[in-house]
Amino acid sequence: MITFSVVTITYNAASVLQPTLDSVLMQDYPHVEHLIIDGASADDTVRMTEAYRQQSDEAENGHVVKIQSEPDGGLYFAMNKGLELATGDYIVFLNAGDRFPAADTLDKVMLAAEVGDGEERPAVLFGNTDIIDSKGNFLCHRRLSPPERLTWRSFRYGMVVCHQAFYARMDIARALPYDTTYRYSADVDWCIRVMKEGERRKLLLRNIHAVVADYMQEGQTTLHHKDSLRERFDVMRRHYGLVRTLLLHLWFVLRSVLR
Repeated sequence: MITFSVVTITYNAASVLQPTLDSVLMQDYPHVEHLIIDGASADDTVRMTEAYRQQSDEAENGHVVKIQSEPDGGLYFAMNKGLELATGDYIVFLNAGDRFPAADTLDKVMLAAEVGDGEERPAVLFGNTDIIDSKGNFLCHRRLSPPERLTWRSFRYGMVVCHQAFYARMDIARALPYDTTYRYSADVDWCIRVMKEGERRKLLLRNIHAVVADYMQEGQTTLHHKDSLRERFDVMRRHYGLVRTLLLHLWFVLRSVLR
């Protein structure tokens, strides 16, 4: 049975963290390593995570909860720390406010990871995402949805798989840390690089065919939308070339005008 490393990055996140912890605790799948990487929060975040660890231990659900709280350089520095500490077969980032939608979410992901004798496990497992508000109420299905056949080229039309619905094989993920020169879009760049490496190794990118993440709308990318768009343009230019990126962005503008 494979182990999932679920990494949750926190910083003064007490107001939105509990539903995230509860959604991991309720997973029926037993082989879960939950890493909580905290940036030395000054609110109740660490106390909540300690209480959660005790609750998970008492539940005897097979989950292992690890907590690290210390100052860091920001979100992607903390994610790189998670990559270094994780020991599972696949890694997924589920940050404060985001959550698994149902108790059998990781069971569905595990089924997508199954392979026959002599076959290598997929480089990436990916699924769909729903958008929720800060109270967990369903708002809509995410506008961008994953294609049946995902490749690294698919992201030239936007981040068609949400970061929280992207499970990367650990050996690939750890070798490709987040580029911390980006403040808001290193996740886009990282996903593309992981998929490129999967293609280089001739590994599958497999669709889970289920909603595997509830994404809270008011995230950092939403709050810093313009800066995020500038960074994403640079990410696309690096991976797809300047001319193609300019033409695609012109098409995005025309499409929005014609709607």
